[in-house]
Amino acid sequence: MSRTILQVSEFTREARDLLEEHFGTVWLTGEISNLATPASGHLYFSLKDERAQIRCAMFRNRRSPYRGTLENGTEVLLSGNVSIYEARGDFQLIVEYIEPAGEGELRQRFEELKRKLTVEGLFDPGKRRKIPERPGRIGIITSKHGAALQDMLATLTRRFPLSDALVLPVMVQGEHAAPQIADALNMLGPRQCDVVLLARGGGSLEDLWAFNEEIVVRAIRRCKLPVVSGVGHETDTTLADFAADLRCATPTAAAEAVTPEIESLTNSIDGQIFRLGSALDRQLQTSDQRLDNAMARLRHPSDRLAYQAEKLLSLGERLKTGWRLEYQSKHGRLTRCARELQMRSPQTQVAEISARIETARTRLLDRLNQGLTQQHHRLAQAAAQLKALSPSATLDRGFAIVQVAGKEAVVRSATTLKPGDAIVTRFANGTANAEVTSTEPGDD
Repeated sequence: MSRTILQVSEFTREARDLLEEHFGTVWLTGEISNLATPASGHLYFSLKDERAQIRCAMFRNRRSPYRGTLENGTEVLLSGNVSIYEARGDFQLIVEYIEPAGEGELRQRFEELKRKLTVEGLFDPGKRRKIPERPGRIGIITSKHGAALQDMLATLTRRFPLSDALVLPVMVQGEHAAPQIADALNMLGPRQCDVVLLARGGGSLEDLWAFNEEIVVRAIRRCKLPVVSGVGHETDTTLADFAADLRCATPTAAAEAVTPEIESLTNSIDGQIFRLGSALDRQLQTSDQRLDNAMARLRHPSDRLAYQAEKLLSLGERLKTGWRLEYQSKHGRLTRCARELQMRSPQTQVAEISARIETARTRLLDRLNQGLTQQHHRLAQAAAQLKALSPSATLDRGFAIVQVAGKEAVVRSATTLKPGDAIVTRFANGTANAEVTSTEPGDD
């Protein structure tokens, strides 16, 4: 059997290629030990748990920002590529990213809650409230022991000493921090303050987690005042920053954002004083002009009395003329009405109606006489026609009507009779009873 003999360097190189191709990027969690930080800026340490350990190297050009202190015994979560250091044949992990253990879970919760609240519209920029330019009282929600409170108070005093500060001390870290912050936000209203500062100093994601709680985000949106957030440092971002009406990088920046600069305020006041003086000058000039016009229109009482007397005489003449014209108009109208009344007198109408009635009476009698004559003529014609068609006229000419005794029907044929039948014969004058002795058929 043939043997394949490799150099040590060849073997370690092939082993390194095999490991890197098979594993790729891996995520590990464990405790740091044997930490070395040479002047080159690289990091060398071992990552261990209760039963094993692996050597790790994180080069300077791949170091990621790390929150907190990295030292032996620190629990961390890291990702990197499995490799072999060929020079010594050491199995190691080339670290690309590192963070404190547990922060990865917090960041995942952060992203999930952010997506949920975004869908609900709590981070909608269109719902943000306007920050007052010169607030009279500023509410501050932060820790009473932190340096952030002193920085904000100093900034407010320096920039806008005319405003008051209402401090609501709360816990800004720990499991009781979020409920206290939410209660403070719910407590404030327009009667207490004009704007609210929600702030604290920097820290890790875990330290700032109270400002990522859903109860705090919803309290910010329910707050009746505009909320300005100044949580952490410039690189820190919390869900409270997304919900706030204005997000500032630091607590000091938040205090600056809600207060005007004293110099700009002084310039604004000077400008208002100048505009007020100009407005007063214009008002005085207008008043002087009105006074001059009034003095020009002012007249002596005797002149005004003479003018009023002349005006009264003129009005009297106009009144007389008006009455005279009104009288003439009324008199003419009365004359026209009398003439029209006379034309519409009842006597005239009675005479006209009587003549119309008489004419109608004559026409009615004429039509009645004509109708009677026509009806009499028609009656005579009908009587003559009736007489011509009457059976009695036939009897007068010598004919007779034969009926079977006790029956109304007229005997029209001898074939309907039989010997022994009693018959009644009607003549023009009287009747005769007889008995049939024989019958003979006649010719058709």
